[in-house]
Amino acid sequence: MKIPVKKLTLMAILTAVALIIFIIEAQIPLPVPVPGVKLGLANAVTLFALFYTSEAGGQVQGFTLTPKVKPCTCPPASLRFFYIKDNIKYFSIYNVLFILLCRIILGAVFTGRPIVVVYSLAGGMLAFIAMVVMKRFVSDKQIWVCGAIGAVFHNIGQILAAIIITGTPSIAAYLPILIITGVITGILTGLVAQFTLERLEKMPIVL
Repeated sequence: MKIPVKKLTLMAILTAVALIIFIIEAQIPLPVPVPGVKLGLANAVTLFALFYTSEAGGQVQGFTLTPKVKPCTCPPASLRFFYIKDNIKYFSIYNVLFILLCRIILGAVFTGRPIVVVYSLAGGMLAFIAMVVMKRFVSDKQIWVCGAIGAVFHNIGQILAAIIITGTPSIAAYLPILIITGVITGILTGLVAQFTLERLEKMPIVL
């Protein structure tokens, strides 16, 4: 299926934002004596895109598709980018997955750590599946819940990958701590995505 150029451009921007956040965060180690603990702020971009998602019938879950300016039959060329008919107001689940995968692969390339791909894919994909499922049960005011669930499953995925790669089941001892920290950081990233979407919804012209 062909993706409109303007939607593809917005996907590229979100991928770049997530990549920059990931690279910066990788250079700032947290003062926590537990391996694997991190803020995971790049996931805020994934959550943002996920809740900017179109469902069947062209509706955006939790958000209105109607611009808060008086619609016109022929908007000026300078404003057409912002109108829903250009089909960039929302992403499909596959669009969001594409953004996530690009961020993971490029993150490994730019940080110079190929092994990151394995852990990021294991955690990222498990978290993505969990957030897609949870999205059906939460409102646009509860994105932070989705963020917490995603962070927990991300840590579970990384622990499983570490056990398989190293052959050391005792690594699972870190899981309780990672789950606790994951809930806290997941709530943070969820709130970032939630406040960003709420702010966009209040803008006179929405993307």
